[in-house]
Amino acid sequence: MAASRNTIELAQTGKRDHLISLERKYQERWQNERIFEVNAPTEEETAGLTPTQIKEKFPKWFGNFPYPYMNGSLHLGHAFTISKIEFAAGFQRMLGKRVLFPHGFHCTGMPIKAASDKIIREIELFGENFERFNPDAEEESLDAAPAPTESTAGVHGKLDKAKKGKVAAKATGLKYQFQIMESIGVPREDIKKFADPYYWMTYFPPMCISDNNAFGSRIDWRRSFITTDANPYYDSFVRWQLKKLYAMGKVKFGERYTIYSPKDGQPCMDHDRAEGEALNPQEYTAIKMEIVQWSDAVQKVDIDSKLGGRKVFLVAATLRPETMYGQTNCFVGPDLKYGVFAANDKEAYVCTTRAARNMAFQGTFDVQGQVNQLFELLGSAIVGTKIKAPFALNPEVYVLPMESVLASKGTGVVTSVPSDSPDDFATLTDLKKKPEYYKIDPLWCAIDPVPVISTPTYGEMTAPALVKQLKIQSAKDAKQLAEAKELAYKEGFYNGTMLIGEFKGESVQDAKPKVRESMIKAGVAFPYAEPEGLVISRSGDECVVALMDQWYLDYGESVWRAQTEKLLSKLDTYGSETRNGFEGVLAWLNKWACARTYGLGTKLPWDPQFLVESLSDSTMYMAYYTIAHFLHSEWNGSKPGSLNITPDQMTEEVWEYVFSNGPFPSSSIIAKEKLQKMRHEFEYFYPFDIRSSGKDLIPNHLTFCLYTHAVMFPEEKWPLSIRTNGHLMLNGQKMSKSKGNTLTMRQSIEKFGADASRVSLADAGDGIEDANFDEKTANANILRLHTLMLWCEEMVHHDTKLRQGEKNFHDSVFEDEVNNLVNITKGHYDQYNFKDALKYGFYELQSARDWYREVTSDVGMHHDLVQYWIRIATLLILPVAPHFSEHIWSTVLKEPKSVQFALWPEISKPVDRTIIDAGVYMRDTTKTMRDAELSLLKKMNKGKGAQAPYDPKKPKAVRIYVATRFPEWQDGCVQVVKDAYDPEREKVDDAKVRGLLIQRGMIKDKKAMPFIQAFKKRIAEFGATTAFNRTVPFSEVEVLREFLPYLKRTLGLVDAEIYFADDAKAKEEPGFTKNIIDSAEPGAPAFEYRNV
Repeated sequence: MAASRNTIELAQTGKRDHLISLERKYQERWQNERIFEVNAPTEEETAGLTPTQIKEKFPKWFGNFPYPYMNGSLHLGHAFTISKIEFAAGFQRMLGKRVLFPHGFHCTGMPIKAASDKIIREIELFGENFERFNPDAEEESLDAAPAPTESTAGVHGKLDKAKKGKVAAKATGLKYQFQIMESIGVPREDIKKFADPYYWMTYFPPMCISDNNAFGSRIDWRRSFITTDANPYYDSFVRWQLKKLYAMGKVKFGERYTIYSPKDGQPCMDHDRAEGEALNPQEYTAIKMEIVQWSDAVQKVDIDSKLGGRKVFLVAATLRPETMYGQTNCFVGPDLKYGVFAANDKEAYVCTTRAARNMAFQGTFDVQGQVNQLFELLGSAIVGTKIKAPFALNPEVYVLPMESVLASKGTGVVTSVPSDSPDDFATLTDLKKKPEYYKIDPLWCAIDPVPVISTPTYGEMTAPALVKQLKIQSAKDAKQLAEAKELAYKEGFYNGTMLIGEFKGESVQDAKPKVRESMIKAGVAFPYAEPEGLVISRSGDECVVALMDQWYLDYGESVWRAQTEKLLSKLDTYGSETRNGFEGVLAWLNKWACARTYGLGTKLPWDPQFLVESLSDSTMYMAYYTIAHFLHSEWNGSKPGSLNITPDQMTEEVWEYVFSNGPFPSSSIIAKEKLQKMRHEFEYFYPFDIRSSGKDLIPNHLTFCLYTHAVMFPEEKWPLSIRTNGHLMLNGQKMSKSKGNTLTMRQSIEKFGADASRVSLADAGDGIEDANFDEKTANANILRLHTLMLWCEEMVHHDTKLRQGEKNFHDSVFEDEVNNLVNITKGHYDQYNFKDALKYGFYELQSARDWYREVTSDVGMHHDLVQYWIRIATLLILPVAPHFSEHIWSTVLKEPKSVQFALWPEISKPVDRTIIDAGVYMRDTTKTMRDAELSLLKKMNKGKGAQAPYDPKKPKAVRIYVATRFPEWQDGCVQVVKDAYDPEREKVDDAKVRGLLIQRGMIKDKKAMPFIQAFKKRIAEFGATTAFNRTVPFSEVEVLREFLPYLKRTLGLVDAEIYFADDAKAKEEPGFTKNIIDSAEPGAPAFEYRNV
């Protein structure tokens, strides 16, 4: 597989290899010392304490993330989500908390079973070790596949499934499952073992553990487990959970729409899908429009013999049955293929094959799951057919062509109501203008729009009004028509009133379901549903919507939803985007199928022919983490844990006692102290403090987690927070195996080392928007970490060369800057803002050191402060780069205990903001003076420096002008802004600003408005209090005098003088330029170079 052009190759690996060798050394130490294994305080330690007192005396933190699926190696996206909890775990340890970070292994559902079945079929095809596989023959078959043409395009307007598979195979070279297994490092002779789905559960979890350990993850592996009935303990836990939900009435049985795989013969839920996660059934009203007279084109063909005496109906799917009174015609896609399908022995329906396939599983056809196509027609042949229009004012209308009709949505047949549909009106207008061009009879489109709904905004003709308002010229103005469609639907639904029909005078909201019911009762319509988009199962099947009896979780039920909304209101989501996501899902989620017949999992306790599906056995396993190590010592449950309890002893009464504060299970043979120990562990660690996940799990797993916790636990055990992140891109592009732009967790560690990878993941971003892992950044991090490590080693080993004794001005500035960065970094870690924590606790901290080293180069850095900085640098980066920190802490600083036990550094004194501001002032002043000189040099090199006031290449001196007050015109502008500022709204009234400028005679001053705009930005950035306070908190002259020796060294000055601006203005001699002096402001001195 070819690598992406953005993938980098490392030329020199010596530094990386050295860092990796250190990482392995410290990982082995951490594992040998069992540093990340954590337990609740003993019952003796907490005896007599209230829950609040226990929290205060023994603070804890429990973070987790969705356990990954065990059908392959962890990829970098997994590492990104894991890193959010991993970095937080490192920080929370530094706060002195008992930190629990567990990791489970998800095996439930279809993916493993589907893959193992593929291997079975491939062994039958190619032999036990695939020895009969001929790659050359396969390549020839791919090359021989014909290119798709318009006439061979599938019903989705894409390649049909066979061609799609060939294209995918050609792009990746991985057509078969055994090839995929080889690509992830499984030897060919071992692949046959994966024909057993349970073998996967023994192969990939150890790989996952190894990868995490190589990453430096702070995981308590004692608490790990696999799901499904392969682990009898977890199996018992899930059965208890489902039985309890069933007893509460939260699990029900009944007929409902669900996404369904005909090939698999069962519902296809989110985690069973290769494509189309979070898509749900979309319900329509199917309108039956009986054919009165076929078009001339169809009449020329003998169809009667094929119809068998059946009546034929065009079937259109609509979301707006209330508008059917205004039908003026019907549309089909002229280039689409339509089937005529036997619904029963009396009726046949015209629609797309895709729609018929959905209908076959909804009781529409007489044989469930069977599609009986009588014959096929091209859409263009149907144009001109006369049909009945149910409920319409015009009882008979014609079929017309519409280019924008999609085979991938609805039935391919569209009812036309041009009074309320902008698309219909625009198309009908085009047809009326050019009937000859579209090859239609003008009589077919002669009916004018019929008023159906009245709205306050658009009157009785919503669509024509919007087409005019948005200046839509034709049916090809897709963007404007999409906007018009949304406006028309919202206005009609929320504010519309029916003008005609049985429900005339009623609101559209009330009339819509009544019209639908009336049409269904009259036999001219029936319910129809289909997936919201393309859904492909893991077995490669295109899914449909089926109406079937099934077990389902009654999500969306009003009381349960209200409880979940209450939980959400208390939940910290770290941002409005995640909260809005949850609220949106709660608004539509209902009735989730929780059982299937194919795959791996726990049998439904009361109906064991079914298995619990993968998103329904994963809603509260976070509680299981708290006691897993007591139950089993192996993650597959094969050996009892520390309490020596067998799976059969974990009865419903025991689970109830441990997790639900139930009564003591007197019938249990488990010793009371063991049961109390389990309950105590759960009570201490629960609720979890944070769950971190990709944003794509909000529509399913994360919301299901909230629903389940809302009814299974009391409020004090509800989750405290959930944060979500975006997807991770690699080198600015979406990760894609077919494009060679992919990286596993292990590959990243091998290529860049653990810490360089971790720093890059922290740097990738923390928001809900997609983040980016840049390999160039990761490579640069190798050098950055290695260089810093060598510098720390050198400073400690040669510390006698450093300055001792009393501290000077620059020492004080440096110390306060370091302490300030400690506080800022802590705040970002606390809010899970790891990119900013890295910025201040790693990059800015090194910048502060670099300035200090430079500004004190004449006298040297102070020994105590260098030692202090090394300790601070070691601790501030510890959550993100623990191996680097361990090396400096244990090997360089010779600390006896692991850095993993180190606490966050305590600041000995408050940070002096005046000193911090002075430090910023020094750097800014130096940069401004240096930039001015560089700018002049560039001009001179381009031959534009003829009038330069001095030659930077010759000996030079500088005068620095310090202002003690701002110009009067600026003070006047600031006062105007202050008088126009509304503190309650935290906003400047622009109209009032303009009025005050006119009133005070300042409106014609060209400097005024630009200054005011810049000042408003300052208010927005720093707040009104800081912005309006325009005083400098330190003596500029004193600070300038302190770093004047550095200025002279760094700028190559013969001399440097400091003047107050007022004193400089009084000078009459040459070299004191008035306009330069006047440009000085408090906090921003002016300067004037001259040759000497």
